[in-house]
Amino acid sequence: MKILLVPNYSRKEAILGARELESWFGNRGVEIQWAHDKSLFPGKLIDTSGCDLVVSLGGDGTLLRAAKIVGYSEIPIVGISYGHLGFLTAAGPEDLIKTVADALAGELHVSHRATLEIIADFERADGTCYSMTGFALNDLAISRGGQGDMVEFDISVSGRHIDCLRGDGFIISTATGSTGYALAAGGPIVTPEFTGMVCVPIAPHTIMARAFLTSPSDVVEISMSPERPAKRHFFADGQPMGEEGDGRGFEGKHVSVRRGPGDILLLDRSAQSFYDSVSRVFYGKTGGK
Repeated sequence: MKILLVPNYSRKEAILGARELESWFGNRGVEIQWAHDKSLFPGKLIDTSGCDLVVSLGGDGTLLRAAKIVGYSEIPIVGISYGHLGFLTAAGPEDLIKTVADALAGELHVSHRATLEIIADFERADGTCYSMTGFALNDLAISRGGQGDMVEFDISVSGRHIDCLRGDGFIISTATGSTGYALAAGGPIVTPEFTGMVCVPIAPHTIMARAFLTSPSDVVEISMSPERPAKRHFFADGQPMGEEGDGRGFEGKHVSVRRGPGDILLLDRSAQSFYDSVSRVFYGKTGGK
């Protein structure tokens, strides 16, 4: 049995919790592996071969990092909340050992969360172009650059042109990400069982543009308008894509987004955990009526 620990290294309590797990399970024949501190080793890769479980110790941002480490491999993830929100986590530090032990025993509910596969094209300062692929559990966001100019772009779904928009950007989200940036931009809260994509314009310069949902097999494409060469950036789960280069930023030209080839297996207490979190986070309820 092997567990990968992904703590938030900026939170002392999360590191202490990881050490507690290492001590407790180390005496029970469970191999413990630590993810490195990405602020110290930003480009270092993590080998997840042989891992039976990934434990995220932090907030939702730490769990997103754990999801990126796992990628499409479908290694189960359980989150322990040491953060502010904890929307995606299964328990708090007071239930640390029991929750992870239950996860290893197969006693937790498995929530299959759809992912995104991203193919993005960029242009360097010298005019040369390059492509890169990306992973996201929450969303792909297109945003205007630091100069504040609005961006203009065309939206297509599975080869069908939808619209040409001007605004601050656009979000392509999973159901999991529907409660994040997409919700803040005016999108709907969507059950995790939905496996299509949630598409939400950010501050569009029209009253006609609205959020819409796609089918699981659709491909959403965004092409930046060459007639309006404003700075624009692509972000996968809040992390910038592309090369920073000479400081112009991450000049995205085109992006294609589809459902990823594998899901994130998120462990929680029950099939109702999502609605409990919605009630707690967005309606301020702590249980009961």
